[in-house]
Amino acid sequence: MTTQTTQPLTLDDRVSIRAPLLFAAISLLGFGLLYSLAGTALGRLAFPAQAVGSIIQHDGHAVGSELIAQPFADAKYFQPRPSAAKYDPTAASGSNQARSNPDLRKRIAEDTAAIAQREGIAIADVPAELATQSGGGLDPHLSPRAARIQAARVAKARGLNVAQVEALIAANTEAPQFGVLGMERVNVLKLNLALDAAR
Repeated sequence: MTTQTTQPLTLDDRVSIRAPLLFAAISLLGFGLLYSLAGTALGRLAFPAQAVGSIIQHDGHAVGSELIAQPFADAKYFQPRPSAAKYDPTAASGSNQARSNPDLRKRIAEDTAAIAQREGIAIADVPAELATQSGGGLDPHLSPRAARIQAARVAKARGLNVAQVEALIAANTEAPQFGVLGMERVNVLKLNLALDAAR
């Protein structure tokens, strides 16, 4: 039975180990730290609002993000689309129910009827988006049509005339991105803040 003896590292061995260790340290610092810091700093410089979540400030307080829907219970506010995530940004999701699912069809029918009653319109006039959830459950936008459907209720609750409310909807209607991507849309939180400011 032979025993193996450990030979001390030679100068050549130490040199050959030093190169990969040095490369690993440079890679860790360069790509793990410096690259991340540079990317974060560049993002803050180029997109200062978006880099911190597109937070909307009102009277010095954060009231929400323009990217995330939130519920409004009072009749004097515009209502967003329903949310399968219950408007919780940490649980963003759709309902995962197929269009053929009877439970989904029942919920949409019930919500559509409730919206028609709330807005004082015919069931056939309720825009589908007001009764359906978005894929992520947190879509902060409505179409201008879905906002205008709510104008009469909001105007009555605030003691305004409908034309004033519709003018605010028009003023807060965003054009398609770059003029071609998407459709015209209204950010519900921004519109409700504009309503409060117009008192």
